[in-house]
Amino acid sequence: MAENKPQTFANHTRWDPLFHFFLLPVFGLGLVLSLIHFFAHLADSDFRDDIHAFLLILLAVALLTLVFKVRLYALKVQDRVIRLEERLRLTQLLSEPLRSRIPELTEGQLCGLRFASDAEIPKLVERTLKEKLSRADIKKSIQTWRPDYWRV
Repeated sequence: MAENKPQTFANHTRWDPLFHFFLLPVFGLGLVLSLIHFFAHLADSDFRDDIHAFLLILLAVALLTLVFKVRLYALKVQDRVIRLEERLRLTQLLSEPLRSRIPELTEGQLCGLRFASDAEIPKLVERTLKEKLSRADIKKSIQTWRPDYWRV
């Protein structure tokens, strides 16, 4: 992956073009257009047209919900894998008594720590536990960034 530019806190967010720039806009637009259709024809339509327009809204909401849930399920699986990887990594890098405190780290903290280099992990874990740092605070504290090019 030599073609990737170095990651930092400022540029580590990853966009998935098919999701962010196609699926979300298409399904969002579908919801907006179904709402416009419903309200534009509400006054001059019969009951069957109203039901049809309402069902279009319901379908648009269901499809948009489906798109978000599929995305969130994938992110949750990635978070679980990251959590496992980081616990294994911390077990190898930390000495006692920090090693015994690994279960105290939250999922968000473990996901933030994955970007820290091996050299700075012990001090950053200690600080995280002491100050209850958030995922964003951990990422901002990292001096030597360990990139993650696989997460979407």
